[in-house]
Order: sequence, then C-alpha cells, then structure tokens
Amino acid sequence: MQLKIMPKKKRLSAGRALLILFLCQMLSALEVPLDPKLLEDLVQPPTITQQSPKDYIIDPRENIVIQCEAKGKPPPSFSWTRNGTHFDIDKDPLVTMKPGSGTLTINIMSDGKAESYEGVYQCTARNERGAAISNNIVIRSSRSPLWTKEKLEPITLRSGQPLVLPCRPPVGLPPPIIFWMDNSFQRLPQSERVSQGLNGDLYFSNVLPEDAREDYICYARFNHTQTIQQKQPISVKVTSVDELNDTIAANLSDTEFYGAKPHRERPPTFLTPEGNISRKVELRGNVLSLECIAEGLPTPVIYWIKEDGTLPINRTFYRNFKKTLQIIQVTEADSGNYQCIAKNTLGAIHHTISVTVKAAPYWIIAPQNLVLSPGEDGTLICRANGNPKPRISWLSNSVPIEIAPDDPSRKIDGDTIIFSKVQERSSAVYQCNASNEYGYLLANAFVNVLAEPPRILTSANTLYQVIADRPALLDCAFFGSPLPSIEWFKGAKGSALHEDIYILHENGTLEIPVAQKDSTGTYTCVARNKLGMAKNEVHLEIKDPTRIIKQPEYATVQRGSTVSFECEVKHDHTLTLTVTWLKDRGELPSDGRFTIDKDHLVVADVIDDDGGTYTCVANTTLDNVSASAVLSVVAPTPTPAPIYDVPNPPFDLELTDQLDRSVQLSWTPGDDNNSPITKFIIEYEDVMHGVGLWHHQTEVPGTQTTAQLKLSPYVNYAFRVMAVNSLGRSLPSETSEQYLTKAAEPDKNPTAVEGLGSEPDNLVITWKPLSGFESNGPGLQYKVSWRQKDGDDEWTSVVVANVSKYIVSGTPTFVPYLVKVQALNDVGFAPEPAVVMGHSGEDLPMVAPGNVRVSVVNSTLAEVHWDPVPLKSIRGHLQGYRIYYWKAQSSSSRNRRHIEKKILTFQGSRTHGMLPGLEPFSHYSLNVRVVNGKGEGPASPDRAFHTPEGVPSAPSSLKIVNPTLDSLTLEWDPPSHPNGILTEYTLKYQPINSTHELGPLIDLKIPANKTRWTLKNLNFSTRYKFYFYAQTAAGSGSQITEEAVTTLDEAGILPPDVGAGKVQAVNPRISKLTTAAAETSVNISWEYEGPEHVTFYVEYGVAGSKEEWRKEIVNRSRSFFGLKGLMPGTAYKVRVGAEGDSGFVSSEDVFETGPAMASRQVDIATQGWFIGLMCAVALLILILLIVCFIRRNKGGKYPVKEKEDAHADPEIQPMKEDDGTFGEYSDAEDHKPLKKGSRTPSDRTVKKEDSDDSLVDYGEGVNGQFNEDGSFIGQYSGKKEKEPAEGNESSEAPSPVNAMNSFV
Repeated sequence: MQLKIMPKKKRLSAGRALLILFLCQMLSALEVPLDPKLLEDLVQPPTITQQSPKDYIIDPRENIVIQCEAKGKPPPSFSWTRNGTHFDIDKDPLVTMKPGSGTLTINIMSDGKAESYEGVYQCTARNERGAAISNNIVIRSSRSPLWTKEKLEPITLRSGQPLVLPCRPPVGLPPPIIFWMDNSFQRLPQSERVSQGLNGDLYFSNVLPEDAREDYICYARFNHTQTIQQKQPISVKVTSVDELNDTIAANLSDTEFYGAKPHRERPPTFLTPEGNISRKVELRGNVLSLECIAEGLPTPVIYWIKEDGTLPINRTFYRNFKKTLQIIQVTEADSGNYQCIAKNTLGAIHHTISVTVKAAPYWIIAPQNLVLSPGEDGTLICRANGNPKPRISWLSNSVPIEIAPDDPSRKIDGDTIIFSKVQERSSAVYQCNASNEYGYLLANAFVNVLAEPPRILTSANTLYQVIADRPALLDCAFFGSPLPSIEWFKGAKGSALHEDIYILHENGTLEIPVAQKDSTGTYTCVARNKLGMAKNEVHLEIKDPTRIIKQPEYATVQRGSTVSFECEVKHDHTLTLTVTWLKDRGELPSDGRFTIDKDHLVVADVIDDDGGTYTCVANTTLDNVSASAVLSVVAPTPTPAPIYDVPNPPFDLELTDQLDRSVQLSWTPGDDNNSPITKFIIEYEDVMHGVGLWHHQTEVPGTQTTAQLKLSPYVNYAFRVMAVNSLGRSLPSETSEQYLTKAAEPDKNPTAVEGLGSEPDNLVITWKPLSGFESNGPGLQYKVSWRQKDGDDEWTSVVVANVSKYIVSGTPTFVPYLVKVQALNDVGFAPEPAVVMGHSGEDLPMVAPGNVRVSVVNSTLAEVHWDPVPLKSIRGHLQGYRIYYWKAQSSSSRNRRHIEKKILTFQGSRTHGMLPGLEPFSHYSLNVRVVNGKGEGPASPDRAFHTPEGVPSAPSSLKIVNPTLDSLTLEWDPPSHPNGILTEYTLKYQPINSTHELGPLIDLKIPANKTRWTLKNLNFSTRYKFYFYAQTAAGSGSQITEEAVTTLDEAGILPPDVGAGKVQAVNPRISKLTTAAAETSVNISWEYEGPEHVTFYVEYGVAGSKEEWRKEIVNRSRSFFGLKGLMPGTAYKVRVGAEGDSGFVSSEDVFETGPAMASRQVDIATQGWFIGLMCAVALLILILLIVCFIRRNKGGKYPVKEKEDAHADPEIQPMKEDDGTFGEYSDAEDHKPLKKGSRTPSDRTVKKEDSDDSLVDYGEGVNGQFNEDGSFIGQYSGKKEKEPAEGNESSEAPSPVNAMNSFV
C-alpha cells in the first residue's frame, strides 16, 4: 500500500524543519533536475541564469562587458536588441559574443568611445521550447567632469555670524562623494558648530576667529573613474570686535564704538531647509535621510520627533551630530510628518518635513516554472505590489501575449494564467512585467510539458547510520512527469511499509520517527507513474548512543592543591570516539598544570583563575554528549572560621571474622575538617613477600566504617585506611594487626610459556614465574612437561624450582614439540595448564636453490628465477631467499677486476626477484641461497649474465677557447660513464641575436676519438649557443650546453705590442688570479680589464677528477669571491670567467686546502674602473637634482600621496583597483601608468633601454597638476595606459532613466 503523505500543517520538530527545507529544494529540482545525467536528455526551455544590472554604469577606460547567461536543453541561441531594435553584432567589428553564451564584449580599448555605445540593451535566449529575455540593461558611461570656472572673492565677516560655504560639485555619474580639506590635505574638523550638509556645502552655525583661513577646499571624489576633482580654495576672514573698533576709530567719532561684549547672542534659525514645512519622497527599502542645520549663538542643538508616532528603534540612526536623521529599510509605515527642533538658551525653532514613501514594484508571488505532463492543468501567478499599484502585463516567448500565437489550453485572468489539459506544443517561456513610475519587475517562468517515466536520483546502496531512538530520514529523490507516486519496502520480499510507524514526505523521503535496533536493514524505494516504474535500495544501520556513565563531580579545593575530574564514556564500538575538555565553554588554558590522562582531567597547583565550569564533551561522527562540574577554589583564611581541609586519618583499626579467604576490617573516622568524607580507601601490605609496599585493596562509601575484605592464601596481611573528602585524601591510619592466611595450592600457572631451540639439538622452555603473593603457599615449584607433537611418545616431565627456564637436550633438529608448565607448592598442584607448541633448534639449510635463470630486462634491470628447495632441507623457519651478485668484468675493459658483492633478500617463499641499478654494458655473476632463522644455506652455482649497452652520460666538461673574429675552439672531456662504446659526438649550435632570439640550428657529427674541435666561418661579434652530447649504439646521452661570443675584430686577439697607437676594441681580460686557502675555505681575487657590462663567475672542482665543474655567479661590482664548505687537504682547480657582449675570457689556477693563510687583496679604491663607475653615478645624481629643481620651480605638480599618507585621513587614503580605495594621483592629461621596474634578461646581459638608472623609472606621473581654473585633476594609479582626456566643461548625454522605470 502507498503511504499517507505527511499533513502540511502538522507541528514539526527542529529535525523535521530541516527536512522541509530539503523538501523545498527537491520540489525546485523538478524544474531544473540536479542529476547531470538526467539533464543530458531532458528537454527544457531557456532560463536566464546571469545578467548585468538594470542600471549599468561602465568605466570608459575599460572594455564593456554585458552579461547574459542562460541554460536550457537544447542549448539556447542568443540575440540582442539595442534601444528597441535588433542589434546586429556581426556588423560591428568591436562587438563579440562569448561562444556558448550571450555575453557581449565591446572592445573600446582598441578603438571607439564608450559614449557611442550608451543605450538600452536586452538579451533573448531561445531554443525550440521557447524564448527567455533579460531585463532592460541601461548602459551609461561614468563621468567625472571638472568644476566650471568661477571667480571666488574672499569672504569677510564678523565673529559669531553664520556662514555657508557652497561646494556645488559638477554633476557626475555616479554622483561624487564630497569632503572638505585644507591645502595640506588635512580633513577639516567638524562639530556641532561646523558640519557638512548632504548637498556638500559647509555650514557654520557661528564663526570664530580660529575659522579664518585661506584654504577651504571642496573635493569631489568620483569612485567609478578613480579620480578626484577640487574646487578653487575659498578664503575666509573673521574680524573680532577689537578689529572693528580700530577701523571705526580711524573713520568715525568716539561715540560709535562697539560695546565690550564680543558676540551678540541670538536664537536659532534654520540654514537648511528653508521655511517651516518641506516635503520628502523616498522609495520603499531605501535609506530615508532627513537634514536640519541651524545657526545661532550659542550653537543650537538638534532634536527629532515624529508626529503621531514613534521613531523605529532598530532602524533609526543619527548622523552629523544629530543634524541628519536616517531610517534604513524604509517602509510605507514610515510615511508621516517629522519635526526637527533647534534649541539654544535663547529659544527654539522647529521645521516639519512631510515624508511620503512610494514603492517600486515588489513581488508578492513571483511566477514559478511549471513541469507538467500532457493532459495536466496548472497555473502561473504573477502578483506584485507597489505605490502606486503596478500594472501587470504578460509576454509569451518575448512577444506580448495579445499578439502571441493562440494556445487553446491557456486562459489569462489578470495576474494569473490558467492552463487546462496542456499538450507538448503548450511549452513556452512566459514573461511577467510589473511596472509603475518608479521601476519594474520582470520574471521569466517556463511551462515545460514533458512525458517522462520515473527516475530515482538518489545514489544506489546509500548507507545511513543513525543513533538509536532518534529519527531516521532515508532519501529517495525522484523525477518524472506525471509526478510519480512513491512506495517504500523493507527487506527483499517485504510488503509496503505502514503509515502507523513511518512517515512518507512529498519529496519521497521516508522518515522513521524513532529508529530502533530492529530498524536496521535494507529499504527499497519504488517510484511509479503511468509511463513506468523505478526503484532504488538504501541501507540503514542503528548505532548505540554515546553515554557518560561516570560524570565529573563538583569540587571545592584549596588554592595550590590538585583536583581531578573523571569522565567515563560508553559508546558504539563501531564509531570513533573523541573526548574533549572545556573550561567555561572555551578551550582549556595552555598551561602545563592541566593534564588529561585517559578518563581524567587533572589540574595541579590550583589557582583562583582555575575556578569555573569544566565540561567533558564526548563526540562521535553521529552524536555527542557532555557533562559539567563546577570547580570552586577556596583560600585558607587566618581567621578561626571553619577550616576546610582534608580529613584527619581514621584510627582504632580492628580485624574480626577471620576466615581462610576473608576478614572484616572496622575503624573509627577522624575529623572531616568541615568537608564531608565521601569514601574510604583500604590498602594492604604483604609483610611476608613485600615489606613496605602498599597495594590497593578496595574502596567503601564515606558513610561506612566496616568492610568485608577478600584475601589470598599464605599472605601475611597488614591494613591501613585513608579518608577522602572534596579537598583530597587524608594521611594513612596506623597499621592494623597482622593476619597470616592459611596456605593452599596455587590458583594459577605461569604465563608466557614458550618452547624455542637455541641449538640444532635442544629445546629451551621458558615461562614467567609466579610472584610470592601468587604462590599461595611455601615450596613453590614448577612441573615442566614436553613431548613431540607428531609422535606417540608420553609426556616427559621434570620438577624445578627458583628458575624460569629449562633446556631439553638431544632433540632432533627443528621438530614441533608440545610443552606445558604447571605450578605446585607444598599443599598441592595448580589447575591443569594450557598446552603450547614450540620447535626444537634450527640448523643451516642443506640444499641450494636449483635451476637458477636470469632474464635481462634492460641495461640496468634483470629478473632472476629459481626453484624452491625442499621444506625438509631447510631445517628451520623459512625466512626467504638471498641473491648475491657482483660485477665481474666491464665489456669496455679487458682487465678483469672484481668489486664488492651486493645482496638482495626476498622474504617468504618467493621464487623470483628483480635486480635493479645494474650498470650497462657490464658482466655480472650471481648465486642464490635459502635463509632460515639459523642462517644461509649453500650457494647455487654462479650464473653469469651480461647487460647491454646504454646511453652515455653527458661529457664531463665543455670549454670554448681561443675566440677569433670568425672561429671558436671547443675542448671537452669524454663522459664519465660511457655505458658502452662511444660511436660519435653530436654538436649542435645556433646564433643568438641582440633580442635573445635563437637562429637556425646547425648539426655537426664529430668522431668519437676527438676531444677538441674548431668551428670556422662564424659571424663576427656574435653569440652562439652550443649543445653537445655523446652517442653509443643504444642512443644519445645527456647533453651539455655552453655559450660563447666571437670577437669584434682581429685587434682583439693581437699581442699587446701589435697595433700600438691605433684605437682597438677592448676585450675582457683577467689577470693576477690569486687564491688564499684555509682548512675548508678559500678566498679568490683577480684583476679585470675590459668593458664594464660583464658577468663574472667562478667555477671549481676537485683537481684530477672527472666530475663536472660547479659554478657560482659573482656580483659584477666585486673582484673577489669566497668559497666555503671545501674538504681539508684536497687539491682543487678553480676558474674565474668574465662574459660580456664583446667576448668572454677566463683564468685558471690550482690550490690545496690546508692551514689558513693571508690572501692577497687588491685595493678596490685604486682601480680605474671603480673610479670611473663612481664618477658616472655622481654625474647621474647631479642630473636628477637639476631636473627636479627645474620642475619644482614650475610649480605645476606636487606630491599628493606623501602628504595624505603622512596625515592618514580616512577620506583620502590611497585607492586600489580591487576595492575602490585611493591610490596615487596621476596627471589627468597624459594618463600614463608608472613603469614597472626593469628586469635583467635571462642571459645576465643588461640592455641600455632597460637600465635600472633610467630617468623614466624616476617618473613624475604620480604628481597632480592644477588646470588654468585652479581645479585639481588627480587620477589614481592603475592598470590603464590611456583614456580620453576630459574637457573643462561638463557635457553629458541624457541618461535613459525611463528605461529603468518601465520595462515596456
């Protein structure tokens, strides 16, 4: 039977509330199925998934990207309209559409202007099932116009008078942010007396002499274009009464002087708004900002009230010293009259602002996608509200419904479309448009008529684990059209589940309200509609809940003592348990005094801060439980008030009812010291076997003063008792009288019994002896018994004492034995002991592995096979097989020499193994031996094999010597590992031009017996790159590379006395190479002559070795270098090289490490090249100073950023491209970005145009500039290299605002 659907209005628990959330997600999945496999063959009308905002303000310096993304099956095609007409993107070379998408990119960076692409755009996504449309996207270019030219006269007024400094910023898009600063870029301080209005003007309720200044500057910050414009400075002069009297004295009679009172006080009047009543209209959801600024003396204070109502508490905020009232998320209920009251000591004045809240359309019910099967009914509801009431209009596939193709299954009733008995042709995308004078809403909703058999989307065989007595939710996400019915079954042949125990939710989920152990099992979900059936199995496991069976207890302890909290947890053994301790719901202090040991938290040396709530939290993957206890820390007080301490020790211990295996102990408790005794701890001492060692016997509650104690035989007992309260444990009581129990036979036998042979003819039996306490009587001995496992022999026994080992001699080699060890004393025997199996001793194997075969896999790997030896010949536990192999003779050398043998062991009974790491082109021999616990058996006959040739290693070295005008000579050493017979060398080389591009590659073969080769007919003064490698019959080896440069002309290679008196090109030359070696280091110095732009390097290696030279790059300003980490007493070869555009040269030397010796160093200050370099640097600095001085005298630019950073004003902090904050200002005329720092090319050469000392890198593009009208143009530094320069007048295209307010 099908289960009953859960009532929709049933009260749900928190867990079921989560289930309903999941249910809603699954219902939406019917519109857009979540399973990607289902999407592959499910036809679906288009759905707009991403689009640009309705009001899209673009940056004119960047390409325009208008987003339009949609999904559907088949994938939709896209088209655009612009200003209501078709936009043919193919005819505009600057417009491209992203493949598989409707997103447009307009490339105005390469050509074109942003203003020419302003307008209203709309995207349409269409497939065979319908057409969806985007909002009207209004594209407008951001603007940051300059202030219009105006002549500002200085303002002079008397102290105490009001003042309004107008800002009147240019109209930008979007509107700018206004702030006032002085000429030093300091934010002007604001207060109840001086403040900035919402319109940007600066209001003074009354002026004071300190307000006089000549640099009141209004700034407009345009965030979208990352620019700042500034108004011309305004000069304000404030005259005092004394200054006025001086002026009058010079022109008027003495009777016309002002009085002694410096300011004339007056009641408040409003500077803004004007009049007694004003009106304000705001849209629902916006921020309502009301402003009142008053003048007066003393400075008035502003108050706000709402007539016939109260201000909303959580949405009301006061700004600008209460001169601005803001209400966020304004609603129609916020309409009404608001009063601002300005008051000072001379009177009060009020102004009423009548607020009307209008509303752009907002959704009451937005239309939702419909998935119907043929013949079904459905409705689309589009219900919106607004003020005024919005008008609802419908479109079908982007065409007004009135002129769309007729559909007999469709009926329109205002804001509702009713569908009756739909057919597949009824599929379409409907658009609902709700609009009024303040905006519009557009929603796409498709009707998709599908006939689909049921499909279950939940993964098969999903495992659910639930804690017992909790709800279990088994998913069965499904899809089908018509909507399938769902049934659940338990077990392979079970009947449908009944509704009295289970609940079936609308999304197919089966809920077991209270899962029990018997709920475990396999459940089957079956989905059916008239087109078919689908089913899926899931599995449910019920786990035991986690429980804290011993909770931490409340504790009161003294400062400095130790406290322990216990938390014993029981959980389902199949789940992983984690126990965490918290203090006051936070982590434990990171203090070594807190330790966690198994189930206990121990706090040592308690301090006052340790007091609080300690919580033990036990977590598994399915549940968690916790328990808490409070720790109270008390301090000893010097007053005679009650002393809280550990109890006094008990006394008067007495033993009664003395039996063989028990005795009764009674005692008298000591004083509990104002903390009740919670328990008594009883310990015992075995006077016979362990004097002075006390052992735990038992614990009893604090209300009990007697205990029945269980005893062991033949033990001389003595007892003591300790009392425990909340503060700790008392001292031990006095020891009770001794009680010796009667002897008895042992209760147990020795443990850890083993039988192992140490020699081929013995069996060593060992065991762990009993302690004196376990002996139960005098005369403890052991009966050791043994016999062969596979024989019919009787047990052989021997009785021993005071030992834990017995050796049986004369045994056969490696034979299984059964052994047992039984304890006995003077009273009798222990119970029959357990029998364990052992083996007599092993001997070396007798037989070598046979039929050893070797298969060579490649030049470095071989595989070895052998036949196993008979098990009887192993004479022990088989450990494995061991291969010995060694290199006997190299095929490239006729001198036979042996090297050290290598060993590989293969565990167990394997009969094959791989030999890795062999040397190519070599003779090897090997043998195989079997290994047991005793050692190796005899070796098999040696088996020889030969590895084939391999590719050689790289040549050991490669040097280029004797460069001339058209030739270079190469010298090299053969590979250190030829791995075969060298057949030839291959040399490839190619020229490198000045831009580091590689020329054609030339290939040259060189005989294998050569170690030197000269290349001729090369280009003069040209850099070449060489690739050099050796070859054997197996192929080519690794290559070594090098670069070299031919000389500029023949003069570069003439002897010094040739060509004297004529101008020659200077080639690099290194001389006077000296080394000063210590034990593990060396200092190397040299002298260099030649061009300055060269790169020095030091190469070194062990003298006489074939290893490659190690190379270190040297700073080109140094003529010395130190090497460290060398081996003492070793001869090294060293080579210093210099490489530049006109050639390269090197010098070599040999040194030996040893005792440190003084190095000969060259005085760098006397070198000509160094003096020349310093002169060049000084000349460059002088030129920079002259340039800076000239530009500074022009007065056209000044460093804005440094002044702003120094004062750290939050309104003018640097803006970065990422977050819209300020960066450095740049000249608005050239708009050039700062050049990046130049980088040295990979070949270490430095091009002239990339010099680090280039004046461009010290550029002036970050300084602002004043235009003729005095306005400041500052553009933040960014990634754009150019943008159109703006004129002095503000000219803007009219914005298509109506397109944002009404869709049609």
